[in-house]
Amino acid sequence: MKLLLFLLTLTSGFNTSSNALSTSRLGTVLGVRSLQRVPRWKRVRRTEHSSRSERKRRDSFGMFDGYDSCSEDTSSSSSSEESEEEVAPLPSNLPIIKNNGQVYTYPDGKSGMATCEMCGMVGVRDAFYSKTKRFCSVSCSRSYSSNSKKASILARLQGKPPTKKAKVLQKQPLVAKLAAYAQYQATLQNQAKTKAAVSMEGFSWGNYINSNSFIAAPVTCFKHAPMGTCWGDISENVRLEVPNTDCSLPTKVFWIAGIVKLAGYNALLRYEGFENDSGLDFWCNICGSDIHPVGWCAASGKPLVPPRTIQHKYTNWKAFLVKRLTGAKTLPPDFSQKVSESMQYPFKPCMRVEVVDKRHLCRTRVAVVESVIGGRLRLVYEESEDRTDDFWCHMHSPLIHHIGWSRSIGHRFKRSDITKKQDGHFDTPPHLFAKVKEVDQSGEWFKEGMKLEAIDPLNLSTICVATIRKVLADGFLMIGIDGSEAADGSDWFCYHATSPSIFPVGFCEINMIELTPPRGYTKLPFKWFDYLRETGSIAAPVKLFNKDVPNHGFRVGMKLEAVDLMEPRLICVATVTRIIHRLLRIHFDGWEEEYDQWVDCESPDLYPVGWCQLTGYQLQPPASQSSRENQSASSKQKKKAKSQQYKGHKKMTTLQLKEELLDGEDYNFLQGASDQESNGSANFYIKQEP
Repeated sequence: MKLLLFLLTLTSGFNTSSNALSTSRLGTVLGVRSLQRVPRWKRVRRTEHSSRSERKRRDSFGMFDGYDSCSEDTSSSSSSEESEEEVAPLPSNLPIIKNNGQVYTYPDGKSGMATCEMCGMVGVRDAFYSKTKRFCSVSCSRSYSSNSKKASILARLQGKPPTKKAKVLQKQPLVAKLAAYAQYQATLQNQAKTKAAVSMEGFSWGNYINSNSFIAAPVTCFKHAPMGTCWGDISENVRLEVPNTDCSLPTKVFWIAGIVKLAGYNALLRYEGFENDSGLDFWCNICGSDIHPVGWCAASGKPLVPPRTIQHKYTNWKAFLVKRLTGAKTLPPDFSQKVSESMQYPFKPCMRVEVVDKRHLCRTRVAVVESVIGGRLRLVYEESEDRTDDFWCHMHSPLIHHIGWSRSIGHRFKRSDITKKQDGHFDTPPHLFAKVKEVDQSGEWFKEGMKLEAIDPLNLSTICVATIRKVLADGFLMIGIDGSEAADGSDWFCYHATSPSIFPVGFCEINMIELTPPRGYTKLPFKWFDYLRETGSIAAPVKLFNKDVPNHGFRVGMKLEAVDLMEPRLICVATVTRIIHRLLRIHFDGWEEEYDQWVDCESPDLYPVGWCQLTGYQLQPPASQSSRENQSASSKQKKKAKSQQYKGHKKMTTLQLKEELLDGEDYNFLQGASDQESNGSANFYIKQEP
């Protein structure tokens, strides 16, 4: 969308239905009230009170008017100075920023945190109530308005009782909350350090992409990720207001920059005025708290200051910006609000769910949500006393279900030894889980013993010969991998009939994918017709499989962040190396191909570049040579037998099959040619003649 300026209070008569920005309107937004106004240094100094009022009115337009205007903004009024004296000092390790009476605390040293002026609650600034982000809720905002003296609020923030006129609920003192929050952040950092498989030191997505000319998958490819469905027209040349780091002023100032290159949530930005000079280009996350649409500074009273490197280039920066920005594009005015809303997740800690048992894939167990990060859930199995027996998955994963799901469809379920819910734990509402497509099982349907091809859940780099072992209700099937099944069926895996991880007989052959035959099968090269005849089996009808292929937008070579599903707590730097209709081959950068995974294009385990930075999740960079050698040596010492735990890489030697067409006498092709990298909806399956 074109540049939208939403400052209705500053620009009366602005037509919001128009996307184009005229020169006169830009002048208003950028503070150009009168280009011939008298410079500040020539103005007659008024009384202190009137001077402050006039300065506050002038600077509300936010346009750069010399470095002296910035220095004036840093001076605080007498009322704010008095307020600062009344607030008790906080611990030195909990820095505080105060601005015009508002207290914003940053216990973790990062921006984006705010403290409610009413109750002292510490939280994410974007999640706070009202445009000023001063209160954590509507009730706190109303309570604040009812207080006649600001000193009462400040006294309460110190932990002192409020005055008689301040009707405020007694809550935990601010210092105690900050200390608790700091301790919580330290705990999370320690956990991340102990669990990190590969050091993140020195890795930068921006440098990685720039140095290798990589292309990242666009955010619109990930519907489940924040802003995945409302990324809009964010593209190159979009203008933003960002912090000006090429400045020696003691306070934070902003300048306008344009997007040079997009990589997921990350953008390579160039300050306005540098033209073709890339010397100060920098990468940042567009969804960060310091990125704003053009016009935000004017609305917030923040100064626009050109970078020091190019300050000498123009004498009239206002005219320069008006010329450059007229008709340009910027972020939607509600962009930050949409980002905040898209990062609100319905799953909460202490919710109970049913999830696959990672040690016995054929059954589910009860687990409790321990934490939620970016929609990803850390689930702790309910019987884990030390809370270390955990499992990571996305809230839209097909591996989790509501309590009672297993019984309703006839799935195996491990009963918990805990006969009573623990205090605070409660069942997750069924409507929060991903819905599966309804199917009609009354007509021709899957039957036990039918053969098909399926992604091995214990070795996601392979597609194997498989058999339907049990037909459940609501379209669910229990699948076993031929030649490697446990005698008790403990490694059967539950797939829905519409799952993108199961395929009809011949799918791999026609799409030139290596099919893994049953372990111990010696009649090679493997041919389905011979195998079906030898085992006395029939192939599952092709028409029963999911053949929908969305226009997902992925292309070979695109970079992204992907979950290592064999170690699902890890998210790694990855690349799309093959595309077969809706099936993606994901390669983890720096690792051998045997660690690759076949993943559906709509999998909730794929994320845009910058997702980990946005959500605060640990990203695993490409493995170094030493890391790969250590991993390979460790893997060779393991037994070759198939692990029944849904965790850890399983290295298995696969048979190399020759690529040859199937005999025309035995098979009938539904379509003769196959686009190996197709993103269309054509069906490239084969079926056995009766």
